[in-house]
Amino acid sequence: MLKEFKDFIAKGNVMDMAVGIIIGAAFTAIVKSMVDDLINPFIGLFTGGVDFTNKYAVLAGDVAAGASLEAAREAGASVFAYGAFIMAVINFLIIAWVVFMLVKMVNKAKEAAEKEQEAVEEAPAGPSELDLLTEIRDALKK
Repeated sequence: MLKEFKDFIAKGNVMDMAVGIIIGAAFTAIVKSMVDDLINPFIGLFTGGVDFTNKYAVLAGDVAAGASLEAAREAGASVFAYGAFIMAVINFLIIAWVVFMLVKMVNKAKEAAEKEQEAVEEAPAGPSELDLLTEIRDALKK
């Protein structure tokens, strides 16, 4: 079993996956900051400053009117936090859109690079250095 584990770790795919996970975690922090700090304020502006994260319904327990979701939870009340779910869905859609646009941009860059490579490969190759030296030698013999 130890040998199988060693073989598994030694495969290149595992290292690629590890790098992908690390970059994904860093990318998640960037996208989360973009959503929280740049996009959500505009959503709040368009919704009249409504903060969905503190929207909830009390299922059981006593909660003061107008208390925040955190205060309701600290009071031990059973709450149905629909606002947090709405914000999670909005954040997911924004993140999915950003990732879609990023993948689309990378695919365009990759296609352009492939077309450029094909153009370079299709270009007629001139005589090689050996061919030129052979022609020079033959010309000097005459």
